[in-house]
Amino acid sequence: MKKNLLMWDESLFRDPDVLEIDYVPEQFEFRDTQMRELAFQIRPGLRGGRPLNTVCKGLPGTGKTTSIRKLFTEIEETTKKLVPVYINCQIDNTKFAIVSQIYRKLSGHLPPSSGTSFKQVFDAIARMLIKDDIVLLVTLDDANYLLYENEINKVLYTLLRSHETYEGTRIGVIVIISDMDVDLSRAVDARVASVFRPTEIYFEPYGDAEIREIMKARVTQGLFSGVLSDDLLDLVVEQTQNSGDLRVGIDLLKRAALSAERAARRSIEREDICGAYEISKYLHLNYTVKTLKDEERLILRALAERSTKEHQMNAGDVFKAIKEKNAIGYTRFYEIVKKMDAMRLVNLQYREGKGRTRIITLRYDPEKVLEYLG
Repeated sequence: MKKNLLMWDESLFRDPDVLEIDYVPEQFEFRDTQMRELAFQIRPGLRGGRPLNTVCKGLPGTGKTTSIRKLFTEIEETTKKLVPVYINCQIDNTKFAIVSQIYRKLSGHLPPSSGTSFKQVFDAIARMLIKDDIVLLVTLDDANYLLYENEINKVLYTLLRSHETYEGTRIGVIVIISDMDVDLSRAVDARVASVFRPTEIYFEPYGDAEIREIMKARVTQGLFSGVLSDDLLDLVVEQTQNSGDLRVGIDLLKRAALSAERAARRSIEREDICGAYEISKYLHLNYTVKTLKDEERLILRALAERSTKEHQMNAGDVFKAIKEKNAIGYTRFYEIVKKMDAMRLVNLQYREGKGRTRIITLRYDPEKVLEYLG
């Protein structure tokens, strides 16, 4: 029996990096069409012109970010004249935060944290672009967060109309949208729309066979032979399909392997996968809660606490309860609830009666929401 147990210094992982959700595989399957379209949009920038603006749209976990990262790596290996900048808008979702990240990419460090205006930072960016004859390509990942913060027009206007203030600057933008309810053509105002004019590239959800191939490749590269049986790989694929997010499946594989290692077993068992799924299925909740501001966390906590007693909550009643303890106006409260609806944390519906009553329901188990809020 002992020969079937791992020694203290042994591992089931051939390459643990392969089972990280931000890992960029060398062989990136099933997105050839989208990659070719993206390459076409970027090509003018390689020749010294302004890249064509692009919107990449698709549900979470459909390969949008990985496609961009693959292309950015190729650009950086090919030329210094086209500089790609990746912005995670879940984290950096204000105009100043975004230009600060662009400044860091070009200069190697962030601008001073205090005493520096937005104009000063962007002036410095423009000087660097003109001096070194650089074309800038900015990717705004999860740009729907800019919509929730009413920043999208400010950011796009600054980037796309820079040449009007700073002659000689050339900036192209790739916008990644994971919220399928967002219509960017309606979300931006006329002064932005006139210069934006993007091509939309759609990333459809992976099919069953595609998910299996992707998972099989991760298992082959990330785990040693025999660690996961074909039958249990089918279970991983099924759980991934249930979640609708490829990242959940990758996280599930990692957690299941760690569970088997903890038990000193040489292979993953069904209980490892089922146990791991109970954590991995909350991946979206975990990441989304981390992006919330203090005021938003306070309201989500109030919703979760109230939801333990009533599934459907009247927005007006929730607001009154929150207002008793915190100074917040109804307009701001409702803006935050609408943002949480867009972020898939709550469902916001209308019920007809005496006027239109707004009803809020939590999308997750309230106990889990409170757990991730800490």
